Amino acid sequence: MESYALLFASMLNAGTVLALAALGLLINEKAGIVNLGAEGMMLCAAIAGFATVVHTGSDWIGFAAGMGAGALLAAAFGVLAIWMNTNQYATGLALSLFGAGFSAFAGIKYVQEKLPERPHFAVPFLADIPLLGPAMFRQHPMVYIAIALVAWLVWFLYRSRTGLVLRSVGESPESAHALGYNVRVMRMLAVIAGGALCGLAGAYLVIIYTPLWVEGVTAGRGWIALALTTFATWRPARVLLGAYLFGGVTMLQFHLQGSGVDVASEFLSMLPYVATIVVLALISRNPAWIRVNMPASLGKPFYPGS
Repeated sequence: MESYALLFASMLNAGTVLALAALGLLINEKAGIVNLGAEGMMLCAAIAGFATVVHTGSDWIGFAAGMGAGALLAAAFGVLAIWMNTNQYATGLALSLFGAGFSAFAGIKYVQEKLPERPHFAVPFLADIPLLGPAMFRQHPMVYIAIALVAWLVWFLYRSRTGLVLRSVGESPESAHALGYNVRVMRMLAVIAGGALCGLAGAYLVIIYTPLWVEGVTAGRGWIALALTTFATWRPARVLLGAYLFGGVTMLQFHLQGSGVDVASEFLSMLPYVATIVVLALISRNPAWIRVNMPASLGKPFYPGS
């Protein structure tokens, strides 16, 4: 039973990386912007956060550095895609390629670096509950912050005035513009906020989840996070559940290997990506369901005054 508790704890840890990135992309897409640069933003944020912790010894400053790096790259994407009306898909892919190359170059001297000893966290009293305590209440605070962020996003998007305006920008930017809202500014703010969350995911990956830096450390998690938004039909709570599902699939390969299951390690490494493809294929069988939930102006440029 203890092994299952550890598997569940690992699932929460792995799922937090995906949840933070996917929630950032969800904010982008609710505003009508598709940013395919999540992988690049996460990589640049990862090396920024890792290097910051190496030099300062503070995890939280490292998280801030990662968020700053992600927000900066997202702002560059926003200038190109929102103000200069470049193709969102091509610009996002370029950002992803840039992030992969730049992070590899900037991270060369940090490959062998080690972070200070990792702190251990536990919720008083609850952490001592048999099985449940080790599984749920000995996590890094960022795990609980991600859960709280989901609850806040649900309120923000569906109960607050600003959230309703953001959704209207993603549904019909022309109508929002006619009512006097600055569509480009709203989209830019959404892109920067989404980039900051992707950056936080990248920093968490190398500071807490691994914790180490190697080239390409995200290993496709940015793309999985992008698929998660469609899997969740653009709902924050479903994003969290989907992140934990894919996190569980990721950790299952290590659990099976540790249990001595006689399956090729290459096949087990494929599991998260196979699961992503299977889920998207199943969802795509019902295009009408996707259209009902997808922001109507997703990926479409907006030209004020046109």
